[in-house]
This record gives sequence, C-alpha cells and structure tokens, in this order.
Amino acid sequence: MKDARSLRWMGVITLFVIVAISYVDRINISILITDPAFLAHIGLTPDDRTRQGLLATAFMVGYGVSSFVLTPFAAALFGVRRSLIAGLVLWGVVTFLSPMMSSYGLLLASRILLGVSEGPLFSLAGSYIKAHFESRENGKPNSLVNMGTGLGLAVGYPFIGYLVVGHDWETSFHVLGLINIALGIPLVLAFIRMPRVDSGLPKPRSMTEAVGQVGQIVRGALHTRHLLLVTVMTAAFLSYLWGSSNWLPAYLKESRGFSMREMGWLASLPQYASVLAVFVGGVIIDRIQRRQVPLIFIFGSLGVALGVWLAIHVQDRYTAAYCLILANFCWGLMSPAFPSTVQHCARPEHVASAYGVVNGAGSLVAGFMPAIMGAVIGWTSQSAGGGFLAGFGLLIGTQVVVMACGALLWLRERAGPADEHAPAHAA
Repeated sequence: MKDARSLRWMGVITLFVIVAISYVDRINISILITDPAFLAHIGLTPDDRTRQGLLATAFMVGYGVSSFVLTPFAAALFGVRRSLIAGLVLWGVVTFLSPMMSSYGLLLASRILLGVSEGPLFSLAGSYIKAHFESRENGKPNSLVNMGTGLGLAVGYPFIGYLVVGHDWETSFHVLGLINIALGIPLVLAFIRMPRVDSGLPKPRSMTEAVGQVGQIVRGALHTRHLLLVTVMTAAFLSYLWGSSNWLPAYLKESRGFSMREMGWLASLPQYASVLAVFVGGVIIDRIQRRQVPLIFIFGSLGVALGVWLAIHVQDRYTAAYCLILANFCWGLMSPAFPSTVQHCARPEHVASAYGVVNGAGSLVAGFMPAIMGAVIGWTSQSAGGGFLAGFGLLIGTQVVVMACGALLWLRERAGPADEHAPAHAA
C-alpha cells in the first residue's frame, strides 16, 4: 500500500512534466512572431497583429473542440495511459514537421492539429488524480500538475529565445518535437498506472458498447453541479493566460524596449511567480473548508486586475515587469482551484468528461483572446492610450468576470449541503 501511494505521486510528477512540455509547444509561436525571418517565411509583416494573434487562436480552437469531442472517447475507450502516449506522438510529429509549412494557411492548419492532439490532456490528468486522491487531499496534486503551466512558460520563453538567436527559428520546432517523444513517452510508460476500473464503468467490449458508454458519460457530466458557472469562469480565467502569454514577448520588446535576450528572461519571471503561486494555492485548498475555496477566485482575480492595471500605467519599464509578476502570482493562486472544484462537483466516472466540457468550452472562448488583443493593438496603435495599453486593458475585463463568477459560486456553496463529499449529480 505504501509503494502504491508513493507511485501515485510519480504519476503526478509525470503529468507535471507533460503539461510543462505542452506549454512550451504552445508559446513557441509567441516568440517567433518577433522574428523577421519567421514572419517572412509564412508571408506576414511585423504590423499584421490580427493574423499573428490568429496563430495562437487556431491552436486554442482545435484544443477546445478536441476537449469536447475526444475526451469522452479517450476516457471510455482508450484510457488515460494510451491516450497520453498517442497525444505525445502526435504532438511531436506535428511540431517537428511545422517548418515544412511554407505558407500562413498551412501553418495555421498545423496549429489547429496540435491543439486537437493536446485537447484531452488536463481532463486525463483530472481522471488520474480523481482515481488516486480523495477530495480532501486533491489540492496538492492538482497544484503540482498545474505548476507545469507556469514552468513550461517560464522555461519556454528564454529557451525558445536562445534557439532562435543562437540557431534559427526552424531549430525551435525540431527540438521541441524531439523532446515530446523522447522525454514524455518513457515517463508515461514508467509511471502512469490507473485502477483496473478507472471510469466507474466496465471496459467496453465493442465499439457500439463504447459509444453507448460515451453517451452515458457525457449525459452524466452535463449534470455536474455548477457546470455552467465554472465554465464561464474558466473561459475568463484562461483568456488572461492566452492573451498575456501570447503578447507578453512583443509587449516587452516593442512597447518597453527590451532586447530579444532581455525579453526572454523577463517574460519568464512572471511564469516562475505563477509556478510558486500554484503550489501555494494547492496548499491553501487542502487547509480550508471546501465551501471557502471560491474565495480564492475572488481575491485572486482582484490581484490580477490590479497588477495588470499598474503594469500598463507605470512609466518605469522594470516596474511594469514587476507588476506583471504580481499579476501572474495572483493568477497562479487560482489555478489549482479549477480542477479541484470540478473533481469535487462531479462523480468519479464523469470527471474527465465534465472537465472536458469546462476546459474545452473555456479554451474555445479564451482562444479568441490573442486574436482580439492583436486586432485591438493594431487598430488603436496610432491613438493616445491605444496599442498595447488598450490590448492589455482587455485582460482586466476578464478578471472582472472571474470575480463575479467566484462570488456567485461562493454564495451557492454556502447555501449547499453541509456534507462536502455529497454526491455531485444534482443539477
């Protein structure tokens, strides 16, 4: 029993590493759009902000749709282990071959395919944690997995910057593609183990039976408590992540005047802050009453909004960078509370699909934030108070939504049943 309990943490660490790898893949483009050679290769100009932002949006569209469509099949038919391996193979191949895409349209298609392959990741991680950890102890494993988000961004910015400056933009794709396969797959094979019946349903014996189970899982997931509220809050929460992470390098380089090398490590500092904050958030979740968890959303979103407002209004460029570190720390505090809330509200057999709905819909909406920010930055670049100031101002609005949803969730949880482990199938 002791060995099994220690091995479950090795699985969590494996998921942490895979999430970190996936986020380096995702933000690769945000560095490359500052490289003239890359823009020339795909036929873009430096001032074409909308189409630059659409490269990130294309990934998120594929990611969001995949979370809806593929997650239930991955949970019912393939299982966590095989789904992760298949995803890593596809990520690696698509990323490695991306430099062969010699036009904007082809690269856009490859980003959609990369998003499709990564879509089920967090839902599969949620299923693993639900299977191995009780509700009262899921804060720290959720925080560790979500720390991969910040670490991937923190390592990714300077790492990709180094590859571009020291080699060329094609090398960044090739190296990332190899890392996916050479590092991710052996870790999954070694440490990801699920209970014999990890979905709460018998293993399907035919495709017809599997499709029937998928329908049963989806219907059950849609009855998860607070599903719509948490989904709206997730969309606003992820809009900050994708808007800020996609435009932060360009903001630091073009609006604040940092060099490519300075931009790499300065862009990584807010991500390290979020890594630390995710861990702190997980510890807090395990130490407070379940019904008080929504307070993390309220105070965290307030801190993010304040940090971004200060960052875009202060004059000193280093002070602006410090304010963005504050914003990301407050954002990271909220991160583990999202999967923890879904795991608390959903039945074990519905966790993957419920999180697929939440993460898929949230990602699909949030995926448009890079393109929207790019359009606003481009349209307002010639006006006072426009450009990056207006673009980053949109991020403050996302946190107002998170704050409002968090307050409503807190009120609903206070009015809910006293038993925090009560069945979560009520509408």
